[in-house]
Amino acid sequence: MNIRTVGYDHPDAVALDREVQAEYVERYGEGDVTPVDAAHFDPPHGLYLIAYDPDGTPVASGGWRSQEGGEEGYADGDAEVKRMFVVRAARGRGLARLMLAALEDSARAAGRRRIVMETGTKQPEAIALYTSSGYEPIPKFGVYRFDEDSRCFGKALTGEREERGAHRERRVGAP
Repeated sequence: MNIRTVGYDHPDAVALDREVQAEYVERYGEGDVTPVDAAHFDPPHGLYLIAYDPDGTPVASGGWRSQEGGEEGYADGDAEVKRMFVVRAARGRGLARLMLAALEDSARAAGRRRIVMETGTKQPEAIALYTSSGYEPIPKFGVYRFDEDSRCFGKALTGEREERGAHRERRVGAP
C-alpha cells in the first residue's frame, strides 16, 4: 500500500470524492453540503492523502483541514477530518485505520491539538472505526450540528500519547 500526499483537486481525489458523494446520496438522500475548497488541504494548514494499491489504483482517501474556534463549534487548534473513504472493493483490509493514523500523525506534526470529525448514524462502520481508535463523542459542530443523524467525535493529539512516550523514555533510561 502506498499512501501519497496529493491536492484535493488532484484527478484521483476528484474521482474518489464523486464516489463518496454517491455513497452519501445512497445513505442519506443527498451529498455532503459542507463547504470544501482545495486550498483547505494545503500544508501546513491541512493535508489530503490517497492510498494506492500496488497496481496504482486509488482505493482510499482522507484529509484534514485546520479549524479554529468560532460559531460552528470548532476549538482553536482543531484538525477536521474530511472525505475519509475506502472504495467498496477494498473494504475490510484495514485501509481506513491506516489512513486515519496517517492523518492523525500529520495533524500532530503540524501542531494541531485535537482531531475532530462529523459522521452520521447511517455510517455505523465509520462510528465503529472512530470509537475503536480512541475518539469520543463531542458537541456537534459544522453545518450538520443541528441534524439529528449527525454524530461528532474528537481525539486529543497532545498530552496522553506524549506523556506515555515520556514515561516510556524515563523507564528505559532508569537504572
